[in-house]
Amino acid sequence: MMIVKVLIVMFIGLASGIAVGAGFVAFLSVLGIIPRLTQLTKTMKMIHYYEWAAVLGVIGGAMAALWNPVFSISPFVLIPIGLACGTFVGMLAAALTEVLNVFPILAKRIGVDGQITYLLMAFVFGKVFGSLFQWIYFVSK
Repeated sequence: MMIVKVLIVMFIGLASGIAVGAGFVAFLSVLGIIPRLTQLTKTMKMIHYYEWAAVLGVIGGAMAALWNPVFSISPFVLIPIGLACGTFVGMLAAALTEVLNVFPILAKRIGVDGQITYLLMAFVFGKVFGSLFQWIYFVSK
């Protein structure tokens, strides 16, 4: 009876992983996130590196979620790694908002059509202050 429960859990986990993976691939391919990201950064020649970075990031994230590794790395090494990861995620988010025209639609909805720069700066400062608050309050304790 225990083997049946384990097999059911394994099947549900595998099916869930396939569903999430298919959704992620559909998200990246249908919206053209990676090609748009390379257009924004003017690095179309390096599109294969972006694609491999996404693939290896997903594989590394899945392995980290399953194995929960602990690394003893100096904070001075982690600073450039964190900056690179943050830059990549920020550029990916910028490409997504660019593809979906999120900011013009939001600006029109909240009535700040002419001041889209202020809307963008509010997002930037909100992200910076939110990240600093999380780092100071939760991480440094």
